[in-house]
This record gives sequence, C-alpha cells and structure tokens, in this order.
Amino acid sequence: MAYAAAAGDFAARPVAPPGVVALQRALVWLAGASIAIVFIEPSPYELVTLASAAVFIATGVRLRIVFVPLLLLLFLLNLGYTICAVPLLGDSTIASWIATSWYMAATVMFFALVMAEDTAARLDMLRRGLVVGAVIASLAGVAGYFHAVPGGYDLLTLYGRARGTFKDPNVFGAFLLLPSLLVLQNVVTAHFAKALRSGIALLTMALAILLAFSRAAWGGLVLTAAFMLVVMVLTSASRSERSRIITMTLAAVVAGVLLIGVLLSFHSIADMFQQRASFDQSYDEGRFGRFGRHILGAQMALDLPFGIGPLQFHRYFPEDTHNSYLNAFMSGGWLSGICYPTLVFTTVILGFRHLFVRVPWQRSYIAIFAAFLGTVGESFIIDTDHWRHFFMMLGTMWGMFAAARSHARHEHRLRAATSARPS
Repeated sequence: MAYAAAAGDFAARPVAPPGVVALQRALVWLAGASIAIVFIEPSPYELVTLASAAVFIATGVRLRIVFVPLLLLLFLLNLGYTICAVPLLGDSTIASWIATSWYMAATVMFFALVMAEDTAARLDMLRRGLVVGAVIASLAGVAGYFHAVPGGYDLLTLYGRARGTFKDPNVFGAFLLLPSLLVLQNVVTAHFAKALRSGIALLTMALAILLAFSRAAWGGLVLTAAFMLVVMVLTSASRSERSRIITMTLAAVVAGVLLIGVLLSFHSIADMFQQRASFDQSYDEGRFGRFGRHILGAQMALDLPFGIGPLQFHRYFPEDTHNSYLNAFMSGGWLSGICYPTLVFTTVILGFRHLFVRVPWQRSYIAIFAAFLGTVGESFIIDTDHWRHFFMMLGTMWGMFAAARSHARHEHRLRAATSARPS
C-alpha cells in the first residue's frame, strides 16, 4: 500500500485518491459556508452535513478510542431529553426539538471524526468556508438594516436589529464571533495584501455585530479577541511576530473605535445602542426576570429528577430559561442536567490543556477555542443548546484533541528513529 503525507498533515498514512481528498476538503468548506444560512428549514447546512457524512463514511473515517467519552455523553444527554419528552411527543414541535437535538449530536461526531484526519488542510478549508459565509451573512444584515435591499428590512432585521441570514439577532451576532477571530488573526499576522482583505472582512463583520445590538455578542467579541491575542503573543515564535501582533492589535482597536464613533453619529443607531447597552433591562430584573427565573428554575430542578420536558419552561414562567445548563435539567431531568455541563466543561478543560501544544494548526485551534469558550460563558444567559455553530466548534475541538495525540505519537517516533540512527 502506498503511503504519502497529505498537504499540511503531520504524518504519512494511507491516502485516498487526489480526487477524493479534494472532494472531502471541498465538503468541509461547504459545511463552513452553509452554516451561515439558517433562516429556512431545513437549512442548507443540514443538507450539506448529511451529504458530507455519507461521502466521508463511504471514503473512510475512523472512530478512535478518544471519542468514546464524547459519544457516551452525547447519547446520555439526548436519552434524557427523549425520556422526558415521551408524554409530550404528540406535539409536533416537541418531536422536532428532540429530532434536532439528536441531529446536533450527530454533527458533533461528524466534525470530530472529520477533523481528526488531514487536520491542518481541513481546518483551513473550514476556516475559509466560515469566513465566506460570515461575510455574506454580514452584508445581508447590514444591507437590510440600511434598507439597501428592496423589501429586505423585514426579512433581514428583527425588532430594528440586524439578523442577516439568521432567525434571531442574538444568534447572528454570536455566530460572527468565530469568523471575526479568524480574520483578525490574518489582520495581525499576514502580509499587507492579505491583512488588508481580512481587515475589510473584519470591519464588515464588526459592523454587523454592532447592528445586531446583542450585548452578549459585543462583549463576546471584545473578550474572546483579547483572550486570543494574548495567547497568540505568548505562543509567538519570535519577538518580531509578537511586536507585529501588538502593533496591529492597537491599530485594529483604533479602527474599531472610529467605526463606533461614526455609527453613533446616526441618531437611530445611537438610540438603539443606548437602549441595548443599558444593564437595567426590564426582562432581566425582578422575581421572574431572567436571573430570577434561573434561581427559581434551579430550585425546581432539585425536586424534579425527570424535569418538565422540552419547551415547557415558559408554561411555568413568563419566558424561556435563557440558560442552557438550567434548560438541560428542565428539558431532560437530572440525566441530561448532569451530562450537558459535564460534556461542555470537560471540553473546556481539555481545551486549556491543549492550548499551548505545538501543532501545525495551533493558530486555528486558538481562535476556535476562544470562540467556544465565549459561547460557553454566553450559555449562562441564553439558550445555546441548538446553535449549529456551537456544536460544530464542539466536534471540531474533539477532532483536534485526537489529532494532537496522533501528532505527539508521530513526533515521538521520529525522535526515537533519529536517535537510533548510527552517527
């Protein structure tokens, strides 16, 4: 059997024919691009991931032992949801919610299996696809907000907030965090032409995030970008690279401040900004406000081992949980309530452990982990348990964990072989 190292990969291994490799990478790109279009059901992302899974299964993927805990936690999480939903399955909305949960779990495994092989090349294709999809979604949101598309305001905005190709402005803003971080990396490290293109893309996404008027997305962009840039400085290979990152970061901050200043000169934007930036929102305060519901819901969860079932929280309180960890307890009882945070925070712990591991795809890993960490934090104040991009990041993280283990073993074998050679 012929062995060759795929471009950007870390070890020689049996390789599929070049046409198959190209198809696999193209499908990864398409999955990244299509995840930005979710205002129709089924979305293009569902169709692409189903088709891609069929192709990868037909051409070969390998289930590794490292994925067993991931598979078990996903199964138990959705088993809890399903058990608690049994009395409610006569409602088509509940049945659809359960089916979506199982499908999200399947996409986690899909990305984990796919990203464990040909990792650097596939991550690069995913990055490219995400950026293209995010730019399209951002342009749609900005165009809709400024009435640049006939009839587009009603389609591309909601409650005076840009939502682009998404159903909800909050999800729209949250999705744009990862692509923004990926292009920000190019802005602070790439050569002039590429940095300029990335800078234009970054300004487009930043404008869309601002016009989504999502406080979580605003804070998330600032915090995840700061975290990512600090780690990039700490992992830089040279002093000149560190200096460039710091210099370009300061330039990006100045550009961002100028952008905000220009936008706030428009009265309609300034008024909405002031309203959304306030910390005394009526739906956050009081006994049945967002945080009051968290406390009351947690008290309920302790007394209900089988929860109350999916999409039932609003029957007891004025609004939904707006807390993914509480929602797991409410929707799937103690089984899901324990498995969901276990899955999420196990991934976070493993993520920190791999943060400084030297691998060929370390830079992409840092951006994805930063965005994932931001979404984990956001999950305390909003329901993220059916966000496609969250589960895409979750699966991709586990795929990179597995690839890092393989890379370490390969490097160890190379060192052993080199030391064994006669001098």
